[in-house]
Amino acid sequence: MGTLDGKTGLIFGVANHNSIAWAIAQKLAEEGARLAFTYQGRMEQNVRKLTAANMPNAPVLPCDVQSDEELDTVFDEVGKSFGGLDILIHSVAFAPTDDLRGRVSHVSRAGFTASLDISAYSLLAMAKRAEPLMQQRGGGSIISMTYLGSERVVPGYNVMGIAKAALEASVRYLAWDLGPQNITVNGISAGPLRTLSARGVGNINAMFDLVDQVAPLRRNIEQSDIGDIAAFLCSPAARNLTGEVVHLDAGFHIMGLGTM
Repeated sequence: MGTLDGKTGLIFGVANHNSIAWAIAQKLAEEGARLAFTYQGRMEQNVRKLTAANMPNAPVLPCDVQSDEELDTVFDEVGKSFGGLDILIHSVAFAPTDDLRGRVSHVSRAGFTASLDISAYSLLAMAKRAEPLMQQRGGGSIISMTYLGSERVVPGYNVMGIAKAALEASVRYLAWDLGPQNITVNGISAGPLRTLSARGVGNINAMFDLVDQVAPLRRNIEQSDIGDIAAFLCSPAARNLTGEVVHLDAGFHIMGLGTM
């Protein structure tokens, strides 16, 4: 018996086998959850290949998170297929490369707007549509992915750090808003990982080296670590945990300076 037997989940953000969203999906499925997935544009082949090999009965639906119509369709289809929804995983973020790597003061208006829309507003848009489906099941769990660059300056993260700060504020306000419906909302602030999106961040290899040297546990995390934390946050054991941003970075976030 898994801790999530009988639960249903919708996963946004799988791009390939290294995706954080895929690591979460694997763990949720291992714990007994039935899952549905979305893909954006050119990621369709990757998502369908992964699900066909590992979860052949999982619904796979197209969704551009900037489209209200496509979001409506996804949640309608999932509601019909699952008879409600227990778990929503938001692992979606984007910033134009020039705005991510350039100076913060030079971020374009269009780049700023796109970054906040895709990386932060999309959580609000999904939560709005998930709420009635979760009410059908007596409550639910919403989890979003964030990073330390929301709290502290991480050179090379730039406008994405601003977007993640908005995302974390959204987590807290949604926790208050959805709490009466027995819906928990939490974020996972993960350490650096080798994912497709991480390639766009400047000095990513230096980040891995720094965590190895400075984090109290002297190591970087792995994708499977995030899957474990996500499964816990979706389980009955976390039923009274909401509005939190859980740091999963081997303790790196507590450090002010490196070792002397």
